[in-house]
Amino acid sequence: MRTQRMAVSVSALALLTLAACGTESGSGSGDGGDAVQSDVPVTGVAWTVDSVTVGGKKTEAPEGSRMEIDPKGRATVSFGCNQISADATVKGDRVTLGKPVATQMACDEETGTVEQAALRAMDGDLTAKLSGEKLTLTTEGGDTLALSEEKPADLVGTRWAVKSLLNGESTVSVPAGLPPERTPHLTFREDGTVEGNSGCNSLQAKAAVKDDTITFGPVAGTRKMCPKAEMDTERAVLAALDGTVTYTVKGQTLTLTGSGDQGITAQAADLEAQPKTSRQHG
Repeated sequence: MRTQRMAVSVSALALLTLAACGTESGSGSGDGGDAVQSDVPVTGVAWTVDSVTVGGKKTEAPEGSRMEIDPKGRATVSFGCNQISADATVKGDRVTLGKPVATQMACDEETGTVEQAALRAMDGDLTAKLSGEKLTLTTEGGDTLALSEEKPADLVGTRWAVKSLLNGESTVSVPAGLPPERTPHLTFREDGTVEGNSGCNSLQAKAAVKDDTITFGPVAGTRKMCPKAEMDTERAVLAALDGTVTYTVKGQTLTLTGSGDQGITAQAADLEAQPKTSRQHG
């Protein structure tokens, strides 16, 4: 149960000192005593990046840009191309970021511009200010990252487009340019099944959701052969749908993690008008 709504202007000091509370899936409000609590903690929340301002120049972030500061001390940002990450320490109203690092994929000019601006704005001490569901991180030089809390999508009824393949500590993006009909995706149904495409073939299986796990039954589907990149993707997706796996939904991102830390991350592509019966993880 989320705790009380804060006033329009909220002290970042109170919020950040409580950032470690209530960020895990299924956590309750607990006994807060006289402490001020917020339904929008800073860490463990999926944030949409609205804009980056560097040197007085404001750059709107591309649609789908996201940032998260996890409770383990890592900040990650993505604008749809490279992933930028940095060590993060939260204390009071300060977020201290280590030197950011980024993957080295070639991006379009618009995305590359905002990535470079973010790299400048993510270095050193930043002051956090939360107003409603808007978070602003400001460097000592006045550069800013403007963020909004990302609302969690429903597990059931959402078309989940698979974006990344997880294998232990490594993350590999799904190959770009796959034919639309063979782009891996999943949709969980109200009847306890999942259907979609694994990267080459269509798939369907039983999917029993309980607490923060999903237990998949044997996967049925077509048996076509496809080019190597698509078959490799398919094997990784099917490995993530094997037996009982852990799932989380943070904002518009679904993560499935199975045995051996194999799994996938997927992005909400569209929502169907269905009753919200699934468990939401934020």
